[in-house]
Amino acid sequence: MKKIIIAGLGPGSPEDMTPAVMEAVKEADVVVGYKYYFQFIEPYLKAGCECVDTGMKQERQRAEQAFQLAEQDKVVVVISSGDAGIYGMAPLVYEMCQKRGADISIEVLPGISAFQKAASLLGAPIGHDLCIISLSDLMTPWAVIERRIKAAAVGDFVTAIYNPKSHGRYWQLYRLQELFLQERSADTPVGYVRQAGREEQEVKLTTLSEFDPEDIDMFTVVLIGNSQSYINDGKFITPRGYYREEKQEDVKPGQSIMMESFRTIRAEMQHPDVPTWRLWPLLHAIHTTVDFGMEECLWMDEHATEILYNKVVDGSLKHIVTDVTMAASGIRKGALERLGIEVHCYINDPRSKQMADEKGITLCGRQCANGTFRDLRLGA
Repeated sequence: MKKIIIAGLGPGSPEDMTPAVMEAVKEADVVVGYKYYFQFIEPYLKAGCECVDTGMKQERQRAEQAFQLAEQDKVVVVISSGDAGIYGMAPLVYEMCQKRGADISIEVLPGISAFQKAASLLGAPIGHDLCIISLSDLMTPWAVIERRIKAAAVGDFVTAIYNPKSHGRYWQLYRLQELFLQERSADTPVGYVRQAGREEQEVKLTTLSEFDPEDIDMFTVVLIGNSQSYINDGKFITPRGYYREEKQEDVKPGQSIMMESFRTIRAEMQHPDVPTWRLWPLLHAIHTTVDFGMEECLWMDEHATEILYNKVVDGSLKHIVTDVTMAASGIRKGALERLGIEVHCYINDPRSKQMADEKGITLCGRQCANGTFRDLRLGA
C-alpha cells in the first residue's frame, strides 16, 4: 500500500533524533520538507534520495507534492522539526488525505519537541500540568490567542510559548507578559532557549517581571512557570508533589478533615487561583468565619506569608502577639516549642483592664463554645 511517513526530527542534533526517524530517513526515496531542515539529515540519506524542498509558509504545496510522489510508489518521508504533530505537518497531511480521498497510508513518527528540549536544558520546569501556545496569528486570530493566554495564566499552567516573535510580530510577547503579571507573581520563573539543541544554542533564566521580550527571536522557545515553580541552584523546577504525598501518610484524622475542608472551600471560591502566599491565609480566614466575603475584604501586604515563613525558617521570628485568646490557643504548642517562638495575648491581663479604664476604652467580651473570645472596642 502507498504510504507517507511524517517524521519529527527533534530540535536538530543527531542525538535527539529517534532511531525510528533515523531509519525512516535512511530508507526514504524522497524527503519532502522545508529546505532549512535538510542540513540535519543529509549525512543519513541513501544514495539517489531526492530532496524536495520548499520555502517557509508553503506547507500546502509541500503536502501536495508528498501525495503526488507517494502515488508513484515512492517511499516518501515528510519532515518537520521537533514533533511533527505539534505545529508540524501531521495535521495538514491527514486533512489533505481526507479531502483528496487518497488511498494512502499515513504514519507519524514522533520527535522531541522544542519545548521538551528547552525544558531539559533549563532543569525540570514542566513537571506538572502545562499548555503550549503559539503567538503566530497567521492562522489563528489574535483575539483567540489572547483568550487562550488569559486561560493559561488563570489556570496556573506551566506555559510554553512557540513563535514568540518575528519581524512582523513584536508587541504580542509584551502583551502576554502583561496578562501573566495580572495573575502570577512577579518572581515567577521564566526560562528561554534559543536554537535548542543546535550549535547556536543559548539558555537563559529570569523572572516574569525581569523578562525582556527584546531578548527573544523566532528561534526561541519561552517557558513560564506556575505558582509552585521555583529556581534553585540555577535550575528551573516545577514540583510534581511527591514529597507532599509522602508527608500525608501520617496525617491524623483532624488534619485530614481540615485539608478536605480547604479543598471544598477552594472549589467554592470565586477566585481560587490567587498566589499561594495569599491563598493559605485566605482559606484559613474563610474556614474560621464561614464567610466567602473574605475574598474581597481580606487585606495583606505583598508576599506577607512568604516573608513571615522566611523569618520562621531563619529564626528571626521569636514572638507572636494577638489580642484574641482563641487565636493564641489555636497555634500548636509543640510547633511553638520546636521553633522557639512565644505567643503573647494580653486581653485578660490586669494591666490591659487598667489601661482600658485610664484611656476610656471598653473591653467587650463574649464566651464562645470552644474558647474565649475578646476584642477591644473604642468607648464612646
